[in-house]
Amino acid sequence: MLTAIFLFVIAGLAEIGGGYLVWLWLRESKPFTYGLAGSIILILYGVIPTFQNFPSFGRVYAAYGGVFIVLAVLWGWFIDRKTPDLYDWIGAGICMIGVLIMLFAPRS
Repeated sequence: MLTAIFLFVIAGLAEIGGGYLVWLWLRESKPFTYGLAGSIILILYGVIPTFQNFPSFGRVYAAYGGVFIVLAVLWGWFIDRKTPDLYDWIGAGICMIGVLIMLFAPRS
């Protein structure tokens, strides 16, 4: 389970970080190298989830979506300095409950 969590977090940071670098390049006129680095990181993001041991692509990506939401809230808080409000935290918590149900519910 620790490997799964680690891979979800690394994939999330790669997607958010790569997207953020491309955002800075295109929206905030940062140098082209920001966009290039962001694009490379986004390619890595596409590879990282393939190391998950769960058998279903759709289930892994659906669960990852919940983890991504939590990471995006944290990114906004620490990197963009936008403090999440109560509803951000409630929504993120609901998403994490959904992730746990999708990945670890007993199935036949």
